[in-house]
Amino acid sequence: MSGELSVVTDAAELRSILGKPTERAASKERHALHEMDRRWIRASPFVLVATANGLGECEVSPKGDPPGFVHVVDDTTLAIPERPGNKRADGFHNVLSNPNVGLLFMVPGRTDTLRISGRARIVSDAPYFDAMVTKSHRPRLALHVDIKHLFYHCAKAFMRSSLWDPSAWAPEALPSRAKIVRSIENPDKTLEELEEYYGEAYARKLYTE
Repeated sequence: MSGELSVVTDAAELRSILGKPTERAASKERHALHEMDRRWIRASPFVLVATANGLGECEVSPKGDPPGFVHVVDDTTLAIPERPGNKRADGFHNVLSNPNVGLLFMVPGRTDTLRISGRARIVSDAPYFDAMVTKSHRPRLALHVDIKHLFYHCAKAFMRSSLWDPSAWAPEALPSRAKIVRSIENPDKTLEELEEYYGEAYARKLYTE
């Protein structure tokens, strides 16, 4: 495709293209957790955490554990435990320079999501850490989030993508994780070594340092 981009540069132009939100959509934003939100968080095994550094460069990190792993401290505060990972800590580094975060809570099979934005701090211990132990793993760190805004996001994106419809899944369309790593990240390892690493042994190390 060739030609110049038609770039939208101001809010008025954006609104002229998209139109105005309905009154219901515009007014659904809230500032504290309702009991229904608490139920949603208890049912969610997966949350996407969006952060940005001081320059505004963004990252999105997935966090997952058994349902209810995100701890509700009170009506305006959440805590997300950190589990063993690759130790890059991109999101944590971002929070050190820019505390604003966005959260998207997902429940498998549900096409609506719970969106929360707020300001985060990194804590190395708190009274609620014992409540976040999973498979004997007590987190070393947690993301402590003070809620500013929250609302439920509609189902259209999930419906359009057929995300939860197994008949639409095609995992075989892409190479295995081991093949991707060998072609891009670690070509010095043999495919057999990588397949062993990302096989059963990988699952056994989910909660070990």
